[in-house]
Amino acid sequence: MDFYLAALIQGLCFSAIALGIFISMKIFNIPDITTDGSYTLGGVVTAKLLMAHQPVFVVLPVVIVAGALAGAATGIIHTKLKINALLAGILVMTALYSINLSIMGRSNIPINSVSTIFSLINISANPNNNTFWILIVFVAIITGVIGYLLKTDFGIAMRAAGNSESMIRALGVNTDRMKIIGLALANALTALSGFLVTQFQVFADINMGIGIVIMGLGSVIIAETLINWFRITSVWLSLVLVLSGAVIFQMVLAFTLSSGVDPTLLKLVTAVFVLLIVSLPRLSFKGSS
Repeated sequence: MDFYLAALIQGLCFSAIALGIFISMKIFNIPDITTDGSYTLGGVVTAKLLMAHQPVFVVLPVVIVAGALAGAATGIIHTKLKINALLAGILVMTALYSINLSIMGRSNIPINSVSTIFSLINISANPNNNTFWILIVFVAIITGVIGYLLKTDFGIAMRAAGNSESMIRALGVNTDRMKIIGLALANALTALSGFLVTQFQVFADINMGIGIVIMGLGSVIIAETLINWFRITSVWLSLVLVLSGAVIFQMVLAFTLSSGVDPTLLKLVTAVFVLLIVSLPRLSFKGSS
């Protein structure tokens, strides 16, 4: 049971990155590869500041700003220099590898000797249950903030910029600015996942972000499949399904490992699982036609 609880906790840690990819991929239709670098950046900044004995309430806003700057850099390269969004993300992700390594000073930083958000707050005597409830509150706050933002006039304009760029530009909205802000917001959320995961696993590693975009994309695709099947139009329900997608993704991987699959094949299983999720709606629609 603890094994699946750990998977559930990991899913909650990754929920912020799923929300970030939902914003970049589904609202702006931008495949943002910056994710790999900004996720690691969030973890690296968290570990470095915690080891410098900075309190968590100081670390959190610094992580958000760092992730937002990474996303804004991608947005500026894409909109102002007119470089393809995918290439812009790759360029920033590549640059972030060196930046992260420079911040760390080494390839790995353990933080088991300092207090984390999961040890400072005591909701339950059981450490795993305590971590779970802290994450539930944390994720609920993030979801509430993003849901509220998307329902405001600014959020509606941001969604419209992704759905019909030419129409919203005709209404006087600066679409380039919207993209930059959207990518900054998406990568701030991604960095938050790095913030949570680093404290959960009590270390930051320079390679922790490799392939993380696949996990986030898989979570969003699960959510999108459910949204299309149930024809959901509510922003709040869509966000909840994105969070559920992150948890479902981790649960499937946990089940795969518990069933005896070699851990070295986990990345292969992940890729096949994402492929199945992508193919399932198309296969079912094809079969019904």
